Parts: sequence; structure tokens; C-alpha cells
Amino acid sequence: MTHLPLTHEQIRNYQPKENCLSDKTILVTGAGDGIGRVAALTYAKYGATVLLLGKTLSKLTAVYDEIEQQGGKQPVVIALNLEGAKTEDMTNLVELIVKQTGQLDGILHNAAVLGDLAPLESYDIGVFERVMNINFTATLRLTQALLPLLKKSANGSVVFTSSSVGSEPRAFWGAYAISKQAVEGISSLFTQETKNTTNLRFNCVNPGATRTKMRAEASPNEDPMTLKTPEDIMPAYVCLMSDDSMQTRGEVISLQPK
Repeated sequence: MTHLPLTHEQIRNYQPKENCLSDKTILVTGAGDGIGRVAALTYAKYGATVLLLGKTLSKLTAVYDEIEQQGGKQPVVIALNLEGAKTEDMTNLVELIVKQTGQLDGILHNAAVLGDLAPLESYDIGVFERVMNINFTATLRLTQALLPLLKKSANGSVVFTSSSVGSEPRAFWGAYAISKQAVEGISSLFTQETKNTTNLRFNCVNPGATRTKMRAEASPNEDPMTLKTPEDIMPAYVCLMSDDSMQTRGEVISLQPK
């Protein structure tokens, strides 16, 4: 079967088939909350073995229990604070994945922090470094560590999470906007540098305004009931991990286009 690159509209309106991820093992960062939690549950619903990575064990355990209750394959909990992760932690992570599942077919880079909403002229450098470390450097480091496993997959997929302020930076969004610009850069460079690696692809999603704790923190005066839920945007997340998107590469897909 020949797969063609999907349009952004096809990705947003994707209709997953039952068990379309049944042969996949997918790592989700920030899996304890918000979009990461819903993505983990959704991947499990469509048959994937999900690796739940986050810093709060209790939240990850709750997601683990939800997956088991819905009849999904047994997930793996990986309690790891990406902010302080070192090379040794990445080596241990790779060994754990090999031991627990023997394969890795996808990564959803979802973990991120907002930082301050402030002008760059007075932006706290300590906060800036923390945001860039979690949102950008840890994302790169994790991808580098897991790339050898992904290259062994029949069809490996890496999905980065960008933002509207990453594609079009806006005043006062500071380190968050810059970190998301950098994430889009990572995806573009990996795409260019692996263009001859036919079984591996990199893409970005921009979820848009979604009903999450981070959105509430960034826009406290906004009525959350006017926003889409994480569940509403999941078709694209499933699509980008499925084999139907195997020729879709280097895209930044806005899930709620203007």
C-alpha cells in the first residue's frame, strides 16, 4: 500500500480505526496531566503499549490504573523529572524500555512549563533557563537518547508540541515562546538530517487554546468552557502515530486553525 503525505485537514479530521496502534509502543512525556494524560489514554484505547513519563508518580499511577480499567495493554510508569535529568538517567531509560517492551515506535513530547509572562527586558534569567531546559534541552536530549531505538521501528514517529506563540511569537510570552520556536527548529533539522531514513519521521503539533491547567494559568480571565478539550483534538495525535501518516514529515500542524 502506498501512503501519501496527509494534508493538515486530513490529520485534524482523522478517523482512527480500531486497534490502529496495536503494534506500537509509544512514550508520552508529561503523561500525568492535561493533553499528555488524554493522549496516553487515547493511544492505549487504540491498542498501543504506552510508556508514561512524568515527574509525579501518583499522577502517573492514576493514569496507569485508568488504562488498565479501560482494558488497555499494561502500560509502563517512568517517574523522571526532565528538568534535572542527566546522561545517566537517559541511559537508564533506554535500558528500561528495552527490558520492559523491547521496542519503541513513537514519542509524544508533551511535557512543558509556562514560565513567566513578562517582557524580555526584565525576564528573570533563572526562570528563562528553567523553561528552556525543560521545554527545549530535555526534549532534544531525550530524542537523541531514544533515536537508536526508534530507528529499529518499522515506522517510527516523533511528535513535538509547539504553540501559536512558537510559530508567531507574541510580546510578553518570553521563554515559552522562544522555547517553542526552538522545538519547531528541532523538528525541522531532524527532518532534514534524516531524509534518507525512510522509516522515521518528525512533526510538530500546535494544540491551540485547549482546556488545560497551563492554559488557565496563562489566561486566567478566559472562560474555559469556551475552549476545546484535549479529547476534542486527539484524532490528530492518533493519526501522527499511525502508519497512515508515515509520509508526513517536517510539518507544523495547527489543530485549531484560525
